[in-house]
Amino acid sequence: MARDMDILTTLEQLPWNSTSEVQGARNGSLSNFWYNTNKIQLLGVLLAITGNFLISISLNIQKYSHLQLARQANQKAYYTSKLWWCGMILMGLGELGNVAAYGFAPATLIAPLGCVSVIGSAFISVLFLKETMRAADMLGGTLAIAGTYLLVTFAPNVSQEITATKIQNYLVSWQFLIYVILETVTFCILLYFYKRKDVKHIVVLLTMVALLASLTIISVKAVAGMIMFSAKGKMQLMYPIFYIMLIIMVTSCVFQVKFLNQAMQLYNATVVVPINFVFFTTSAIIAGVIFYQEFLGAALLNVFMFLFGCLISFLGVFVITRHQEEEHLQIPYIDCGHIPGKEMIGKMQPDSNSFSYGTLHDESDWTSGLREESSLNSS
Repeated sequence: MARDMDILTTLEQLPWNSTSEVQGARNGSLSNFWYNTNKIQLLGVLLAITGNFLISISLNIQKYSHLQLARQANQKAYYTSKLWWCGMILMGLGELGNVAAYGFAPATLIAPLGCVSVIGSAFISVLFLKETMRAADMLGGTLAIAGTYLLVTFAPNVSQEITATKIQNYLVSWQFLIYVILETVTFCILLYFYKRKDVKHIVVLLTMVALLASLTIISVKAVAGMIMFSAKGKMQLMYPIFYIMLIIMVTSCVFQVKFLNQAMQLYNATVVVPINFVFFTTSAIIAGVIFYQEFLGAALLNVFMFLFGCLISFLGVFVITRHQEEEHLQIPYIDCGHIPGKEMIGKMQPDSNSFSYGTLHDESDWTSGLREESSLNSS
């Protein structure tokens, strides 16, 4: 009898016992268990959200500083503005928060949270720059927030203890070797068309950015993870692999910015931003799945809901950025009016990309032009 009681007591203490789960759910212990299991991951999420929000604030501050400089009579370089430097400092803090987040949460979760910067920028511009709130902003923000909720809820719950030995083992795994060979061949082909054939299509440029971004994500998470593990007292910074990953991180970031700037120069930001977000996030998820094996052993429902959250976030970013620049440029043409003795041949629309957009011409230039024209007519 005593033996039977011991068996029953042991069964009741097992975590998979259905009765204890039901009772735990009623008492709220199930939510406490979820929090205790995911609190490290939630810290990474909070760091990523805060970092991306700081980036959105910095972008609006920099935009405001450019507008202020454009209104001045004597044009100055943007780097002489204290406001612009404030934006740069906030951007640095935001990027630092993103890097730290990779040490606490999976790369497949942190990368899609970049949609927070798009949402924040859309709403901060309404408050700070007095831009018009559109229905698309509300819809896109709602979709992105819903997608973020699904991402956080169904993200893979894997150990974030990154050691130098783990990174070395990951680097020689067969799935990563196949992945890096395919990625290298694809990048070389695209680079050949970019350099030799002068192909600068947006898909070519942003695909190269995404391929480099996968190396950036792998190296950033490795560096951040080893620093976090070292902070716990188990030093990892003495291993050569730490400095190798640090060099890969810096090099890939430099070339990534190079190709991204090329795309921004050739295409509108409203086209580049959503496509780059989708390509970057997809590349980061693939890198996390292959290199860090973050979905290993995950339930099929969790994988499906996570990918569905990514899709909703993508859709939200596209809705926010869609037709944003077209609406900004829907400004009536400037009618020069009828000039006495002259035939009006058309209307003038200034270049929206120049610093003189929305400003009047110098009056001295206008009067000197009229004097030259009158002297030619009199002769």
